[in-house]
Amino acid sequence: MLKWLWLSVLVLILDQASKLVVAEVMQLYQSIPLLPMFNLLYVHNNGAAFSFLSEAGGWQRWFFAAMALIISVVLTVWLSRLQKTETLLAAALSLVLGGAIGNLYDRLAYGYVIDFLDVYYQNWHWPAFNIADSAITLGVALLLLESFGVGKKTASSE
Repeated sequence: MLKWLWLSVLVLILDQASKLVVAEVMQLYQSIPLLPMFNLLYVHNNGAAFSFLSEAGGWQRWFFAAMALIISVVLTVWLSRLQKTETLLAAALSLVLGGAIGNLYDRLAYGYVIDFLDVYYQNWHWPAFNIADSAITLGVALLLLESFGVGKKTASSE
């Protein structure tokens, strides 16, 4: 099922291209309103999801990079062992893998992750995120659906 790596590569390309454009055309902390409840907001995230451990003093860069590398290897091995019929699981793992590698690249190259998608309601803002984070979230949601039997063939349907 390594043929699904095209999806990981697509996520990686879209993620890195969007981050490069944002970093090139926007100033750090600049916000550009696009739609009601949605802005582009250029920020650097030194932590993990929701800026977890962003003020930890620097060690978290290498910790999260090591975790992303280990997870990427595990996901690739898992993907290589899937059966041809496990397409939902393959898509889910590929999305998570592409997102993990996208954010890993940022951590290694810059020391932080570039975030720029800002969803809000009135004065409440969801923590800024990026394409890689979106792919990871979608992949995890698909993993949950797959764990509940969505996309699996039953004995009667084979």
